[in-house]
Amino acid sequence: MELGEIMRTQHACRYFRPDPVGDDVLYTALEMARFAPNGGNRNAVRFVLVRDPIKKQRLGELYLPLWRDVTAAVASGATKMTSATGHAKSTKLGFSNPAKALIDGNHFAEHFGEHPLIIVVCVDISETHPTDTELGRLSIVGGASVYPMAQNLCLALRSQGVATSLTTLLVASEPEVKELLAIPPEYSTACHIAAGYPANPFPTRLRRAAVAEIAFVDRFGDSLSGA
Repeated sequence: MELGEIMRTQHACRYFRPDPVGDDVLYTALEMARFAPNGGNRNAVRFVLVRDPIKKQRLGELYLPLWRDVTAAVASGATKMTSATGHAKSTKLGFSNPAKALIDGNHFAEHFGEHPLIIVVCVDISETHPTDTELGRLSIVGGASVYPMAQNLCLALRSQGVATSLTTLLVASEPEVKELLAIPPEYSTACHIAAGYPANPFPTRLRRAAVAEIAFVDRFGDSLSGA
């Protein structure tokens, strides 16, 4: 497949066929994904590929109440929810059809423990170099050493006809996930990727903000044109 087509059709899949994803497909995808840039080339990322039905079921049990907290906030009309530590978390939906997005999201959450494969993306945070820890806001920079590799993996799977959906909700249950999967203490969970062959065809067009809305030249607000 051409790279542009892969990038334009790598969506958040909510419905999977039960077919397993073979070791050969996963190995090929991981072989490509590992070339993502990461700080200092320290290779701090690890992947746990969860296929065991009982372990997947437990992950689903942990995921569903977290999702329901979000949907409850959306149903109340709130665009943000506040954590126990006082941090605001956006619940705004930017979909063209929010009602359908919630239906699809509910299906994904209710069947989370049944998806063919759940990939737990882990990182040794001590091997990252976040440069924003003194700015008085939530740190995000350390993610530069993990999320490019996670996205590379999703793209590499898409090139082989495997759909994915990346979620960070389950990170809130990190202690339980680490115990379940025997993840060493020095590793943190960064995200979870549900993967499998899609029950429906891949989309031909994804809805995203236009380039002029997200890219600016020399000063914020001066849009880049396609001329």
